[in-house]
Parts: sequence; structure tokens; C-alpha cells
Amino acid sequence: MVTHTRSARTARSARRLNAPRPALVENHADGTPRRVNRQDVAVVREEWRVVDRWWTEDPVHRRYFDLVLETGENAVVYYDDDAGTWFTQRA
Repeated sequence: MVTHTRSARTARSARRLNAPRPALVENHADGTPRRVNRQDVAVVREEWRVVDRWWTEDPVHRRYFDLVLETGENAVVYYDDDAGTWFTQRA
């Protein structure tokens, strides 16, 4: 016999860890971020593209940036080509 310690209420209130959040990004002409949520970008440490699920009705086309902001904080932002908006995730 297996007993579950989590109630249905707890399971419903669970949220996704590291979920993307909308970000306010000002970018250079080449598309690299210049400011993120009103903070200047000190260093662009890495950039990469993700193209996935192209065979489905909900493909993913994103351009990611690993950044260091002027405050020394690390940030990961991405531009979602399909949505036409910027998002941030915790590094």
C-alpha cells in the first residue's frame, strides 16, 4: 500500500521552478541586450540559439543570452522569435 502525504490542494498550488518572466530589454542594433529591466549590461558572457519542436504545432525559436548586469548580478534572458517578446530566467 502506498500513502500519499501531499493533498490535492498542495499539488494544485505547486508552481514551476525557474519559470520565465517577461523582461524589459533594450537591445543594440545587432539584437544583443543593452539594458535589462532598467539595468545596464556589463558583459555578454554567452549567446546561443534554441530551435526545438519544429515538427509540432508549437515550435520553439529562441535566442538566449547569459549576462552580467552593472550590479554584478548574473541574468539569463531570451528573445522568443514566435512571441516577439523578451523573457528572463534565473541563472
